[in-house]
Amino acid sequence: MNRAWGTVLLAAGFEVGWVLGLGHADSWWTWGATVAAIAASFGLMIAAVRAIPAGTAYAVFAGCGTAGTALAEIVWLGAHADPVKLGLIALLAAGVVGLKWLSGSPQKEGEAR
Repeated sequence: MNRAWGTVLLAAGFEVGWVLGLGHADSWWTWGATVAAIAASFGLMIAAVRAIPAGTAYAVFAGCGTAGTALAEIVWLGAHADPVKLGLIALLAAGVVGLKWLSGSPQKEGEAR
C-alpha cells in the first residue's frame, strides 16, 4: 500500500514537470522531455490505482500536482509568493493529507469508520 502512495507522489512530481514543460518547451528536446513526463505521470497513476482507490488516488495526485506546480513557479520562476496563495496551498496540502489518512485501511462492507 505505501509503495502505491509513493507511486502517486512520483506521478505528481512528473505532473509538475510536464505542466511547467508545456509553458517553456521551445525545442525538440524540451518537447520530448515534456511528452516523456506526461507518459510517466499517467503510467505511474495507472500502476497506483491497481492497489488503491482511484478516486482518492486521483484527488491526492491532482492536489500534490497543483501545490507542487504553484510552489515550483514561486521557487524557480519568480512568481509572486502572496500570503493568501501560500495559505491556500497549505489548505490544499491538508486536504491531501486528510484524504490519504482516511484511506489508510480498507473498510469492510457494512463496517463503520
